[in-house]
Amino acid sequence: MAQRTVPILKKLFSDTPPHLRSCLRSITYMPRPGRGGSIPVNPITGEGIPRPVTLIPGDGIGPLVTDAVEQVFEAMRAPVTFEKFEVHGDMNTIPDDVMASIKKNRVCLKGGLITPVGGGVNSLNLLLRKELDLYVSLVSCFNLPGLPSRHENVDIVVIRENTEGEYSGLEHEVVPGVVESLKVITKFCSERIAQYAFEYAHLNNRKTVTAVHKANIMKLADGLFLESCREIAKRYPNIKYNEIIVDNCCMQLVSKPEQFDVMVTPNLYGNLVANTAAGIAGGTGVMPGGNVGTEYAIFEQGASAGNVGKPKIVEKKRANPVALFLSSAMMLRHLQLPDYADRLENAVKRVIFEGKYRTKDLGGSSTTQEVADAVISALE
Repeated sequence: MAQRTVPILKKLFSDTPPHLRSCLRSITYMPRPGRGGSIPVNPITGEGIPRPVTLIPGDGIGPLVTDAVEQVFEAMRAPVTFEKFEVHGDMNTIPDDVMASIKKNRVCLKGGLITPVGGGVNSLNLLLRKELDLYVSLVSCFNLPGLPSRHENVDIVVIRENTEGEYSGLEHEVVPGVVESLKVITKFCSERIAQYAFEYAHLNNRKTVTAVHKANIMKLADGLFLESCREIAKRYPNIKYNEIIVDNCCMQLVSKPEQFDVMVTPNLYGNLVANTAAGIAGGTGVMPGGNVGTEYAIFEQGASAGNVGKPKIVEKKRANPVALFLSSAMMLRHLQLPDYADRLENAVKRVIFEGKYRTKDLGGSSTTQEVADAVISALE
């Protein structure tokens, strides 16, 4: 069985883009929403010049919430122009003109894309991350004033390795009824995600980085991830570093989430941890996030980004746009437009705090348009 894995591993590394094999490029750090003072490396916009951004409305609730973002950007006269493309999750691949737009603009805002279950159909979300080497997934999970949640004082940033692990897509049927799925962990990818996590903590005045793992069982794979985190941690003596096994991590999250600050994880664990933390702090509908690499960035709903919503929500036009509003604020900071980001965040927080306009998942009955109108009215 082991011999069968060799051609697959060769294919993995032969398909690796050249810039993934070199760690000489600088990293673009995503400031956390609501946290000022950190400036991304490599400015990507000029003062007073409208910045083109690729927009993919996506499936389900995607067109509703991205349209709400467009309205808010127009209302606050943000110097951003959108290049909009129709992309759907049941497509075989990302159209060439869409990929060309993202590579030209370097920044994309995206609604959810449906991910077919089974059937051998590729996830376009994964294709985008791999093609653009978006090796960091960052999700911010925090309490919003006025929004009831299961726990208070939650302020967690989940930084997830985004390109390998169980998501490598290396599966094959050995014999009928026996499928082998490979989990690939490399020192290069583990070190660069750890470096990102510690540098993010440093830039944003965070105190602790926690590595999530299952090295007690997957001693080689997760063991390599931990070794890489430990090596990077030595370069940041002012940041506390600790480790936690993923099953204990989930238990601790639902019982005492305030103990966590920045969490760095392999691919699969990060997906589970981010959604758990989001559920604790107010729900996936209010959690922003983005995917970033050395050259490109895609911003989308942070937790359950592939969740396109139930058909009734789409029919009644009651999708929650808050998560994408806050993800858009992250995008504005990435574009070095912090004043606009602050205006958008403050408006969203004011609407949430007042509580008059909320969608069903937040305990209200408002439509997407009503929430968007409220945010526009709250803009300073």
